[in-house]
Amino acid sequence: PDGDPAALIRENAECFATRMGEHEFFSHLTSAALWSLPLPPRAMRQTCVDVGVLAPRRLPRGQGVSGHQLRSSLVTVVEHPANRMRLLDAASTWTSLAASLHPYDLVALGDAIVRDWRLAHGGSPLATVADLEALVVAGRRVGVGALRAALPRIRSRSASRTETWLRLTLVDGGLPEPELNARVSLTAQRDVALDLAFLHERVGIEYEGDHHRVEAAQWHADLERYELLADEGWRIIRVTRRDLFVTPRALIARVRAALSATS
Repeated sequence: PDGDPAALIRENAECFATRMGEHEFFSHLTSAALWSLPLPPRAMRQTCVDVGVLAPRRLPRGQGVSGHQLRSSLVTVVEHPANRMRLLDAASTWTSLAASLHPYDLVALGDAIVRDWRLAHGGSPLATVADLEALVVAGRRVGVGALRAALPRIRSRSASRTETWLRLTLVDGGLPEPELNARVSLTAQRDVALDLAFLHERVGIEYEGDHHRVEAAQWHADLERYELLADEGWRIIRVTRRDLFVTPRALIARVRAALSATS
């Protein structure tokens, strides 16, 4: 569908599934897309399908196929509950991408997998931090160092890839770690939410995705929320894609200045 960056990967997987061998399953980026996990834009443009087998079976081959041989002791293969395709479970998908993702994207993937906040239909996380940790210590694998580094940085309240990148950018810039998706109680007898917040300093950080700009209802709701927060002494820093991915040093300086002004 329009606006779904992973749609092409899923469409290619659906086509391949009709001729998939009984011992084959989807893995790596294809598995991540089928679990609707956040991926960087360049990964979304992949046209081949990642197909795995368990060793010692031979690598899958064919036009448009990227074959992978995986050890049964290090991964779990399941059937997707919605589309019935065979694929790596979410935790195994995370470990399979350790060597190919930016460290922040590896954390963002883990954040999405363990997220227990605002799950649709009251569902459960795809895995827990303990599940991820068990795979990290299960044995030697490509990218295990990256997995070990990412594991303690994973949080269960991050709502998006950009929120993860924003949190890590600030922390690695020498700032304290903010609260994620914090609820702020106002004297106007209503609660409002902030993407990231330094509660004691009353500094909030909001990532302005395209929907904040083009959807009128969202735009007006944001303005009302920011006015209510300003009335109670909050300073809101609005962050764009350019701020985060092109000029992160300037962003860090803005947040540092805001925190210093309240100390």
